[in-house]
Formats: sequence, C-alpha cells, structure tokens
Amino acid sequence: MNSIILYAVLAMCAIGIVAAIILYIVAQKFKVIEDPRIDEVVEILPGAHCGGCGFPGCRSLAETIVKRGSLENLNCPVGGKKVMGEIAAVLGLVAEEKEPMIAVVRCSGSKSNAPVKVQYEGASSCSFLNQLNAGESGCPFGCLGQGDCVTVCKFDAISIDPVSGLPVVDNDKCVACGACVKACPRQIIEIRYKGKKDRRIYVSCVNKEKGAIARKNCSVACIGCGKCVKVCPSEAITLENNLAYIDFEKCKLCRKCVKECPTGAITELNFPVSKEMTKVTSEIEA
Repeated sequence: MNSIILYAVLAMCAIGIVAAIILYIVAQKFKVIEDPRIDEVVEILPGAHCGGCGFPGCRSLAETIVKRGSLENLNCPVGGKKVMGEIAAVLGLVAEEKEPMIAVVRCSGSKSNAPVKVQYEGASSCSFLNQLNAGESGCPFGCLGQGDCVTVCKFDAISIDPVSGLPVVDNDKCVACGACVKACPRQIIEIRYKGKKDRRIYVSCVNKEKGAIARKNCSVACIGCGKCVKVCPSEAITLENNLAYIDFEKCKLCRKCVKECPTGAITELNFPVSKEMTKVTSEIEA
C-alpha cells in the first residue's frame, strides 16, 4: 500500500517537472522583450489617458512612438510642445512644430438670441434630447444645453453658462483632447487653432436651414447670404448647404467677414475694439 502511494507521488512529481519544462520552453520561444524606452516615454507623458492623441491611453501612444521611431503625425495635446520636445530629446528625434489647438463652441443660440419655445422636462442628456429631435429653442441644429460636453471633460475646461445656457470653454484649461467634440450629438464643438494672442474667428452657427427659417429660431443664425465669402481675401470661407464655414488653416484673421455679416453669426475673440466700433458706440451713447 505504501509503495503504491510512493509511486503515485513520484509520478505526479515527474508530470509536474515535465510540464514545468514544457511551459519554460514555450515561454522562452514566445517571449516578447519590450523596449525599455517605452517606459521612459510613459514617464514623460502626463498620464491623462484622454484619447486626444488618437490612442486609447498614454502607454499605447508611447509604444507607437518608440516602434515607429518617429514623431510624425503623433502628438500629445495635453502635454503639448514641452512634452513632445522632452520625448524627442530622449529618443533622439525631431519634434514637429504644432499649432496650439482649442475647443470652440460653434453656436450662439443663447437664451436671448434663441428664446425658449418648448419647455423640456426629462433626462438631462443632450444625447437623449437629440434623439427626440427637439430643443427648447426650436433650432434643430443648435446647442441642447444639457451639458454632455461638461460631463466628459477630464480637465474641468468646459461649463454651461447659466445666463446664456451655452457651453463656455476655459481658455487656460482646455487641452483640445476632443472628448467634448465626440460627446456633442449635434457637432457644434470643433477643435481649431488657438490663434496668436488667443485670437480666433469662426462662424458660430451650424444651422443648414434656409435663411428665413433659420432666423425664426435664432436671431444670429447664418442665413447663407455669401457676403463673407465675397470679401474674404484669403479664400478661407466656403458656403455649403446654406451655411458658411471658415477654414482656420487659411484664415488670416483680417476680420473683413465679421464686419460684412448681416446677422452677427461670425464670432471674433480677443481682438481689440476697432475704431469703427468705437465710433458707432460713441454715436449711440450720444
């Protein structure tokens, strides 16, 4: 009886040893040796895992950079120029010069410009409200104001203004990760150049209805008149489906389109007040 138990124990030990040897051989054959530089790059990256770089996380971006051996078309929007420069130094690469970007809200349908026509009571979600094809202002393209963009922002860079009811982007906190862009069901948020001295010009409207119809719901809607297209010296403005669009890569910030727009649908940010505007204001006050 004792001998049977002994043989069984020895047999089990032999099987265990053989299995261990097989597992070791397999592990060695399929072993993946990771480049230690990946960990160095991960340490430099901010660890936000926001997806703004186009990858699911910072480690995925680090692996891609090291494996490609190039920074071409790769960028960390959170870390910006500083972080990409540090990565380039570690890997002996050249970092591309990237224009700083920022999220822009392309809707001016505030409570004063687009008065409430339908009182909504229900789930506080732009996504849900959009499925109903409704909005309190009646504009089928405008901001729904429920704050889906605020919820997804990891950097506390966007909030809903209680007066206007529209999202407001914090110029200093926004890293242009694009999370708010994906969250907006009506695609009114766009990533654009931040601009020199934070100056930007863009059409604050995405309404594609014909002019008269669009203005019934919003006093500052783009009416597709095309006047801005005609005066733009840089050919940066196009008109399609009753809606003007300013290409931020071509725009020279000359502001001619702003003065020409009859509805005030074009927004200019952080520009000094022009002499013409000062003169008009003085005349009104007088």
